[in-house]
Amino acid sequence: MSELPRACGEPPLTARLRASPEDFQVEEILGYDPDGAGEHLLLWVEKRGANTDWVARELAKFASVPPVAVGYAGLKDRHAVTRQTFSVQLAGRPDPDWSTFPHTEVTVLAATRHSRKLKRGALRGNRFVLVLREVKGDLAEAENVLQQIATRGVPNYFGEQRFGREGANVAQARAMFAGRRVDRDKRSMLLSAARSQIFNQVLAARVERACWDTPLEGEVWSLAGSRSWFGPEPLSDALAERLAHGDIHPSGPLWGQGEPPTQGDAGMLEREIGAAHGDLVAGLAAARMDQERRPLRLLPGHLRWRWLADNALELSFELPAGAYATVVVRELARGQE
Repeated sequence: MSELPRACGEPPLTARLRASPEDFQVEEILGYDPDGAGEHLLLWVEKRGANTDWVARELAKFASVPPVAVGYAGLKDRHAVTRQTFSVQLAGRPDPDWSTFPHTEVTVLAATRHSRKLKRGALRGNRFVLVLREVKGDLAEAENVLQQIATRGVPNYFGEQRFGREGANVAQARAMFAGRRVDRDKRSMLLSAARSQIFNQVLAARVERACWDTPLEGEVWSLAGSRSWFGPEPLSDALAERLAHGDIHPSGPLWGQGEPPTQGDAGMLEREIGAAHGDLVAGLAAARMDQERRPLRLLPGHLRWRWLADNALELSFELPAGAYATVVVRELARGQE
């Protein structure tokens, strides 16, 4: 990630992120309310310094149900304080007493009945409150960068979490495509890492050419807040207005079988990047992944900031599902060495 180009140039600050879990707070936005009845129980859970999968297993154990009976919409950062929803299937069972859940790092804040299991990806987005500590640098320029982020957004890179420790997931994906056997859950993770690597390289090339938030010839457009896309379609007055209002974004490839739908300059660039990652492209096609699209531009919602002290900056914002808070922060600050 450190090598990927930034839209705002060299960050004006250095800072520490996650000095404590409380400095990285995440709240899930499901986008709908519980039914109030049904065989599933939706739990609103706060966790501190805990892994989402581990919490799900412990909830299942406490409720005396198999792990498959517990669902959640998305993985949340471990080194953070996060609030998210889990579902627990309790067909014909009474609600457990969640106040006696035996792990101090996990608190069940609310429990409401619901008719369906919570599925992966079934969320609208996340709210973040982050505190940067030990801030050093040009504070006036930092204000300028924050204003740019608020109005223009940032490149919608996949964050470091997608690529594993020291970026090892891409190397493991290459080994899998070359014949190494992996279990089903890991296979899905490695396929995602391979797609993310190609997407990030396409986006990096467009950041370098200053066209990550403006269209190229042959552009395919992503609809904000959904996985839908359309085109290729040239920029018109109507599309320009939708682009300015954040309703649509230029898009990049989530590679799969066949060719990307882009044409012209956009298609040429994507095919050049794909050719440079031929083993990943071939592996994704062999895995029968579909060609999909992801927005190149990320617009943080309700971005606010305030200085808690001369060397402590609080940021708050909302992001759609699948976006990374760290790609917002990287435009503003480098991590402390």
